[in-house]
Amino acid sequence: MTDQNCEKIQNIIKSVPFMQLLEMEVKALDGDTLTMDMPFANQLSRMTKLDQFHGGAISALIDSAATFLVVSKLEHGVPTINYRTDFLKPAIGGSGLSAKATMRRLGRSVAVVDVDVTDDSGALIAIGRGTFGTS
Repeated sequence: MTDQNCEKIQNIIKSVPFMQLLEMEVKALDGDTLTMDMPFANQLSRMTKLDQFHGGAISALIDSAATFLVVSKLEHGVPTINYRTDFLKPAIGGSGLSAKATMRRLGRSVAVVDVDVTDDSGALIAIGRGTFGTS
């Protein structure tokens, strides 16, 4: 995929207030994978004075990376049917997170995407799977 496709997705992110809060950035879009980063910010912390990402922010990163991968293929919005997040270890703040979304199936009515979330050291923080309507 081209930088133009990454720019299109980034423009969508910039237009949605919730996504602006998360400061997500598309880093790469290549075939059946999309990589998106999210920096740590105090407003994403799970507790005051505790530099750990809130699980909701991590889940939003997973849902967003998966959704935008499907959107990049279909070039129209898609509804999330279901998504799940498995948290594997705390995401310590001061370190950003990176989500790598991988297309598992793109069918006429449903798409399935798996997402791995790692911290800046490469440690696996969470895994997720999203299912999306495609028709």
